Amino acid sequence: MLDPFLATENVVFSAALLLMLLIGAVQAVGLAGDLDSDLHAEADGDVGFADTLLAWAGIGRLPFLMWLVIFLALFGALGLGLQQLMAALTGGPGTNLLMVPLTAIAAVPVTGAATRLVARILPGLETTAIERDELIGLYAEISIGTASVGNPARASVVDRHGQAHQIMVEPDSHDQRFQTGEKVLLVKIEGNIFKAFTRGDFYLPRLD
Repeated sequence: MLDPFLATENVVFSAALLLMLLIGAVQAVGLAGDLDSDLHAEADGDVGFADTLLAWAGIGRLPFLMWLVIFLALFGALGLGLQQLMAALTGGPGTNLLMVPLTAIAAVPVTGAATRLVARILPGLETTAIERDELIGLYAEISIGTASVGNPARASVVDRHGQAHQIMVEPDSHDQRFQTGEKVLLVKIEGNIFKAFTRGDFYLPRLD
């Protein structure tokens, strides 16, 4: 029963379907974290062309992992279907060198159409992906390490949708250091590093 899926000419497409199921399972139990919202395309050249290409592929209309699940499902299903068609027409399956890129190219516009349809059906999903600079002005908590200027530490911040993001933070002032558990105010972002000021109460004695 599994022999067609494990055949050499189908293994790439079967692996895509398996990865799709694994990602779906991870999302279902809430372990996907902020991967959905932290994908940012950077283009140094023709930004307009890049934006058009991403929109054509449907990237940005849904959280990235949901887009990836749709792409993998369509890539795997199309690949298996095309291999069956190739076998019916020629008497044998196509080589992976031909069929994998051909299927990937065919799956991109279909994925774009599917994501547009899903985004219309579930419009709330489109609003949970935010730009990183929208985190500025929020408080983050240092989760690992000690942060100093030039030595950022990992921190956790919750956006307006209640979604947690793992970011790198360092002080905006040379006379400050952030300790694990300290809450800091995000004031700006430089590259992938957030600059912050301490909230000021971390070292105060606690009255229980």
